[in-house]
Amino acid sequence: MSKGRVSRIFAGAALMGCLGLCGQQVRADDCQRRAARADHRLHEAIEHRGYQSEEAEHARHELQEAREQCWNGNHRWWDADRRRWHTDRDWDENDHQNYGHHDDDDRR
Repeated sequence: MSKGRVSRIFAGAALMGCLGLCGQQVRADDCQRRAARADHRLHEAIEHRGYQSEEAEHARHELQEAREQCWNGNHRWWDADRRRWHTDRDWDENDHQNYGHHDDDDRR
């Protein structure tokens, strides 16, 4: 094998590695963005409609889906409230139960 051919092989391998890492970053950014939007929608639904409202339930479901998608694709998930990644599948589906005022649930 010639020296030029070996160099091209290494350059190609390096490019593939870079593209792989860039692809992972794009997926992570997408997960972070989707989870943050879902978390924000849940906060808004609780604040405006009440913790047990249909809107809040839908937003909880969307947040759960966003976390699952991140976990399945990256084996980590974005915690928008704490602004950090988790590498354990340790989210609590009721982690927003202390957000807002539960006395406002009758606004539905």
